Amino acid sequence: MEVSIVYWIGFFAFIVVMLLLDLGVFHKGNEAPTIKSSLLWSAFWIVLAFCFAGWIWSYAGASYSLDFITAYLLEKSLSIDNLFIFILVFGFFKIDVKYQHRLLFWGVFGALVMRVIFIFAGVALLDKFKWLMIIFGIFLIYTGINMLFEKDGGTKSLNDSPIIKVIRKVIPIKEDATEPHFLTRVDGKLMATQFLVALLFIEASDLLFAVDSIPAVLSVSQNTFIVVTSNIFAIMGLRSLYFALNGVLPLFRYIKYALSVILAFIGVKMVLNESAHYFGWHFQISNVVSLLVIVVLITIAIVASIIVDKAEQRKKM
Repeated sequence: MEVSIVYWIGFFAFIVVMLLLDLGVFHKGNEAPTIKSSLLWSAFWIVLAFCFAGWIWSYAGASYSLDFITAYLLEKSLSIDNLFIFILVFGFFKIDVKYQHRLLFWGVFGALVMRVIFIFAGVALLDKFKWLMIIFGIFLIYTGINMLFEKDGGTKSLNDSPIIKVIRKVIPIKEDATEPHFLTRVDGKLMATQFLVALLFIEASDLLFAVDSIPAVLSVSQNTFIVVTSNIFAIMGLRSLYFALNGVLPLFRYIKYALSVILAFIGVKMVLNESAHYFGWHFQISNVVSLLVIVVLITIAIVASIIVDKAEQRKKM
């Protein structure tokens, strides 16, 4: 699928306009988004993504449209981990809910820039070194298995984070979150606020997640336009999804296990498909299978979490 520079410019212009409207019009003041507005915005970005998939179908055909939908759902499901990081960081730094949307805005903006750079670099590397698909696949298998057995970290670990240690060496940190600014002056001395530290944590976590998710999405398609647009659509709806699900996200206790299996499955797919290409095997795990696996695993994880939670609630009664 080849698209002209006009489509690239048009797409990024639309994203910039939406970001400006989001911060400058729809969320101009420091107000906590309501669950209703968050659900509407989440639905808006999901519908928009599938409308975009419809445009790709009419422009380039059904196979590219399926690639976009699979990549979008894969990135959307993997980004659920980011939502738990948001809860952890905001709770640890005691960021008031009315300031969280503005903080996430800058977090998402930074994530968009990093993702685009990662994607172009990844596509360029795979174009020259196809065997990297096998390396990426092995890495995802390892990541998935590691995620499956790792223990959940507590908030105490954030205090010992290298991010805070580096910031403290560069600039002192003001230990309260009463002012919604990234930098402030106390007695004429420039200090970083909890907002800046929280933002850096969010950006760092997305950078780590991108190391996993970008290779996974590249297993679906190596078309730069498909991968970039699917990633951006998934990330753009992340803030609204967080505010819509903030209260119930901790109840989805089995999501992590579903995500770990998805990563491992995508890794196996990358290794097998690339090996089949090298050895001439008549074997291929299609994107249709990937799409089904993602949807089924996430659904099972959510349903199982709800059933177990209700069972525990009944025991307490």
